[in-house]
Amino acid sequence: MPDASPTTESAVPSAPRPGSDPHADHGSEPDGRRALHADAVAVLTDWAATSPTAGEARDRTLELLAAGPMATDRGHLPGHLTASALVLDSTGSRVLLCLHGKFRRWVQLGGHCESDDRTLAGAALREATEESGIAGLVIDPVPIDVDIHPVACQGGSLHHDVRFAVFAPPGAVERVSDESEALGWFPPDRLPEPLASATARLVAPALAALARRTS
Repeated sequence: MPDASPTTESAVPSAPRPGSDPHADHGSEPDGRRALHADAVAVLTDWAATSPTAGEARDRTLELLAAGPMATDRGHLPGHLTASALVLDSTGSRVLLCLHGKFRRWVQLGGHCESDDRTLAGAALREATEESGIAGLVIDPVPIDVDIHPVACQGGSLHHDVRFAVFAPPGAVERVSDESEALGWFPPDRLPEPLASATARLVAPALAALARRTS
């Protein structure tokens, strides 16, 4: 799941690792990492940001990705790509959040990209499925937000988190995973407290994505 630390836009530089060459040969990277990197660059380059804050985070994330596929791995200290999802029920009247086991805040589902994730949307959908226990989730492949926040990975890093809207099938029943204390459905206008930083701003673009899907 995504880290629940407060958003801090200038806590740690998101530049490529010192000494790295953005034009270097990345042939030693796993195929999945190279595919994910290419997908992330394409998706974020073409994305119409949903807010000025998200647009700034998108631009900084593209700068991070200039380091190459290594920027999709959690071991990349200047920062690394993550993917998360705000899950809506089939009517849009409830959103699914998890209570972060470490930070004790309610947050959307998500987490680190894995070596076999080949797309950002695929990583977000995998995380949402694993953490919710719900089969048959459907993702809108267009991001609804990008957020950058400091985390404790590898002694201190940044999560460049790309967020998506995910839709649950009618009658979906959630199952708590090992990574969270609880799961809960909440009305979009009555989210629980304490709430993770920047989670609330996902609601409006997620509902807009649902409206496009059902129109």
